[in-house]
Amino acid sequence: MSMTLKNAEEGREYIIRDIITDDEDLNAFLFSLGCYKGETITVVSHLKSGCVVSIKDGRYNIDNQLSEAIAI
Repeated sequence: MSMTLKNAEEGREYIIRDIITDDEDLNAFLFSLGCYKGETITVVSHLKSGCVVSIKDGRYNIDNQLSEAIAI
């Protein structure tokens, strides 16, 4: 099993290996944020309900379900 954003180290840059979901809407939403296979992502901080991530020039607050769907 690969590591997900939920277990990522804060401040470290990762490359997204895969998006683990069968939900097309979720996939489209993540893609619209610039979150797709091969893109770099950084976990800025972990929160109880999810984490804050930096993708390209944006920062996003994503919940635990989303952070578990992003394999790094």
